[in-house]
Amino acid sequence: MTSSAIAATALCVVLASPAFAETYAAVSNTAVSITGDIELDETGITFENGEQLTFEEQVADRFTVDGQSVEAHLFSLAEARDPVLLNGNTLCGAPVTYIASWETSDGSGTVLAVFSTPQPPESDADMCASYTYE
Repeated sequence: MTSSAIAATALCVVLASPAFAETYAAVSNTAVSITGDIELDETGITFENGEQLTFEEQVADRFTVDGQSVEAHLFSLAEARDPVLLNGNTLCGAPVTYIASWETSDGSGTVLAVFSTPQPPESDADMCASYTYE
């Protein structure tokens, strides 16, 4: 087999492999009491109690946080819903339509913001809740 054929085969295997979720430990009071630790990747989010939300698509890679544009991931959900999580709490109090994530300003953690807006949010001002993880 030629080196280009081997490289092409390796590329196909890599592209066909599923994405591995990253695990994030809850650190904010809201995250600890509502979501617990989470697993997050580009396909969705899994909460500590096993509930899942599936992303439909990434709709933005920049987002306004506290008036500043930051690198972020803004995803629409495949199905708007507000799952029951830890202690009978829900994520938002209304069906969640979008989820954004970005790095904290000091780079030590990740913020997850949830939205129940009909259109893609442009800033954190429209969020119904936020949760912080390490």
